[in-house]
Amino acid sequence: QVQLVESGGGLVQAGGSLRLSCAASGSIHSINRMGWYRQAPGKQRELVASITNGGSTNYADSVKARFTISRDNAKNTVSLQMNSLKPEDTGVYYCNADVITIGRAYVNVWGQGTLVTVSS
Repeated sequence: QVQLVESGGGLVQAGGSLRLSCAASGSIHSINRMGWYRQAPGKQRELVASITNGGSTNYADSVKARFTISRDNAKNTVSLQMNSLKPEDTGVYYCNADVITIGRAYVNVWGQGTLVTVSS
């Protein structure tokens, strides 16, 4: 089994910054893509940013130049640095990972989510 645990959410004023972190643990052989998704109230979950194990990144247009995703392959962690936050960035942020287990099975894993609230 593989678990993802997020941390770093909270309340921040518009224009402020937050850093989210996610740690993967369990029967992990390797992790391919890792990403952050968010779900605002009444809206569908959407991709915010993703990063491959080679370091290639992808961002939603709405967060480009404000958010930075990074990972530590040795520690199986991924982080999301969020700057110049806007009220529309409010939502529950979920970590997601494509994991190859020790048994060589592929699993897609979600974290429990962490709430980010940006006040105007």
